[in-house]
Amino acid sequence: MSNLLHGVSIGNVELPCNLFLAPLAGYTDKVYRSICLKHGAALAYTEMVSSEGVARGSEKTVVLMERGEGEKNLAVQLFMPDADTAKRSIEGAMAYNPAIIDINCGCPVPKVTKTGAGSSLLTHPKTIFEIVKVLVKGTGLPVTVKIRTGWDTNSLNYLETAGYAFDAGASAVCMHARTRSQLYMPTAHWELLKDLKSHFPDRMIIGSGDLFTAQDGVDMLESTGIDAISFARGAIGNPFIFEQAKALLEGRAPREVSLQEKKDAIMEHLRGLVDFLGDKTACREMRKHVCAYLKGIPNSAKVRQMVTCALTVSEYEDALAQLG
Repeated sequence: MSNLLHGVSIGNVELPCNLFLAPLAGYTDKVYRSICLKHGAALAYTEMVSSEGVARGSEKTVVLMERGEGEKNLAVQLFMPDADTAKRSIEGAMAYNPAIIDINCGCPVPKVTKTGAGSSLLTHPKTIFEIVKVLVKGTGLPVTVKIRTGWDTNSLNYLETAGYAFDAGASAVCMHARTRSQLYMPTAHWELLKDLKSHFPDRMIIGSGDLFTAQDGVDMLESTGIDAISFARGAIGNPFIFEQAKALLEGRAPREVSLQEKKDAIMEHLRGLVDFLGDKTACREMRKHVCAYLKGIPNSAKVRQMVTCALTVSEYEDALAQLG
């Protein structure tokens, strides 16, 4: 299976392997991206960043583009409804020296789609063409596009959407193998990733959807023939998934992650957030991450309960001490 694990290039950006961290609103801040990169991710996308907010210089928006520690290639994901908004955001985005720009054409959340952004763009593939063209020309950077299979099962237009993206100069297309209407259920349709790759054999296709374990990543690469995979929900609270997938792809048994390693990762994550956001905000933000880190760990219910009101680093340490 080692031939499934390989270096890839997105435009002029060369990456050591084909295992990525997907953009996840509320999760892939600069601290967590750094942790995932340290554990084997070759590329980590930022949270979804509003092009309109960037164009206006919104402080809450632009902070999402800050580079993480050890983050050589900053991949910024932008969302916008049209090419004009994209164009107005170029100067602000370029101030953060990104290596790659990604366009979100897949977010299914109503507050995004009602503005004409996210997966709403799937119903206007020519607008995707215009956005990609503007960003490729205006930034000179590799541009990737995140799509879904279509708006609903009656409008599966992923081949058309990807075609417009590539014709406009996109360096890669990442597809979450569900429609917008399916949100995150039921099972992702990996066979459509295989179909997409068969129609664009010489283009870079990245897959996403139902990658909850390292083995899922291996299975997607093996069954679809795509070039790279992007872990999303499966990577929340589990930065170790990248090194585990790498081991499997190299024909090795993944090492077991100890409880102490998970506790260490939690505290590294928390301290990074404290430096980034300050104590109280960081401690509140970390609560959702801790629940993910501790998923499946015996006797962790008390710890999860304790962190729901933790406001200091020492309170987190006290909570984790309950696990021995």
